[in-house]
Order: sequence, then structure tokens, then C-alpha cells
Amino acid sequence: MAAKSTVKVTQTKSAIGRKSDQRQTLIGLGLNKIGRTRDLEDTPSVRGMINKVKHLVRVEQ
Repeated sequence: MAAKSTVKVTQTKSAIGRKSDQRQTLIGLGLNKIGRTRDLEDTPSVRGMINKVKHLVRVEQ
């Protein structure tokens, strides 16, 4: 069975002063503190969420 590809996402900037939908997107990704890192499955929905907050996170393959 092939391994599912993952993407490593790290929050680099604060959500303070951002729109509520951006804050909720960070929470949905499992990020709500600077420096927190999550390994997420690389799906179109996750990519869309990352794209919405791309100015607040760092993405590694």
C-alpha cells in the first residue's frame, strides 16, 4: 500500500488582528500558537486552508 503524502505546516505569525475566518482556519489546521507544527495529509481541502492563511504559515513537503 502506498504511503499517503503529508505536508508539514508551521505557524510563523500571530493571528491577532486577523479576520475571524483566518483565525478559525488556523484552528482547523491545528495551529493556534506561533511555532506550533502539524503534519497534515496532503489533500485539496487542506491545501485550500493553507492557501487561505499562507501569509501566517510555513509549508514543507
